Amino acid sequence: MIELEHLEKRYPNAVPLKDVNAVIHDGEVISIIGPSGTGKSTLIRCIDMLERPTGGRILLNGENICAPGYDVIKARRKMGMVFQAFHLFGHLNVIENIMQAQIDILKRPKNEAYETGIRLLRRVGLADKEKNYPDELSGGQQQRIAIARTLAMDPEVILFDEPTSALDPTMVGEVQSVIRDLTKMDKTMLIVTHELNFARAISSRVFYMDQGGIYEDGTPEQIFENPRRDLTKRFVRKFRVLELMIDGPYYDFAGAGGEIDRYCLQNDISTHTKYRIRLAFEELTSAILRPVLDHVPILITVEHSGKGAGTEVNALYGGERFDPAERGDGFSYKVLQSTVKSLSYHYDPDAEHANTVRVVI
Repeated sequence: MIELEHLEKRYPNAVPLKDVNAVIHDGEVISIIGPSGTGKSTLIRCIDMLERPTGGRILLNGENICAPGYDVIKARRKMGMVFQAFHLFGHLNVIENIMQAQIDILKRPKNEAYETGIRLLRRVGLADKEKNYPDELSGGQQQRIAIARTLAMDPEVILFDEPTSALDPTMVGEVQSVIRDLTKMDKTMLIVTHELNFARAISSRVFYMDQGGIYEDGTPEQIFENPRRDLTKRFVRKFRVLELMIDGPYYDFAGAGGEIDRYCLQNDISTHTKYRIRLAFEELTSAILRPVLDHVPILITVEHSGKGAGTEVNALYGGERFDPAERGDGFSYKVLQSTVKSLSYHYDPDAEHANTVRVVI
């Protein structure tokens, strides 16, 4: 069990952790989410004592690992950290990377360290890579090796610091699959992640961090479906709804495409649906609305329910009534109409955005 009591971490120009309190029970899988810069990585680095707290206590099975004179190596033997970067030794092959710490720190005989390494390589699906060197592997494969190396030390607690953030999007799934499998091991796991759909799927508990601490703590259902506090609600809405404001002729459409890709990855949206979203965005803006409404700001919203209700792309804009079915590019409108479930228009002169085009994919 890990107990955090009034934990604080101060730097000369920032205070990422002000007053963090929590009890983490054995076997819990906790995802740590929140905006960038809210102390998520700092928290788990303090727990592993890679960063020494400037105040408060961390109790590991009742022992204060922050106490003066405490043997930090003793605590670290009970914990394993998986970083964003893989930190594999380039001069060692895969099996040697996994064996090294077992031999040096745990004093295991080489044959036992080798057998443990092979067993864990099978677990992460890379048994055929034991003789390869890190630079011969993809980023996803290197991260899986890093996970196997951590497991080889038999930690009671595994800490993940954004384990997929350095990966190409095509490799994220393979690492997530390994982490999903690890949740069956009954080990305590803390996972800092921006992949919120993944966090919702694997966690028994979620910490939402903001304002220097654990702002809201609850089950995945509570945090993602019924958050109680305002900042959590705003964060979850940003996760669920992507908003793009096209406010002028020099709008960065390429950058918008990247934002759509990130939104789809974060919400585990299929490649097929992602392409439909991008098609709807491009046809609505570039082909249908922008040529006519060249000086009218257009708000595009994308909302994916994840519950079988489909995905919506909406275009909202002000001004006089403008129904693209009647006055826009007829060919582009028909192309869009033929590729989606429904396409409709609504006008409300009293609304902030009087015109709404609604696309259901």
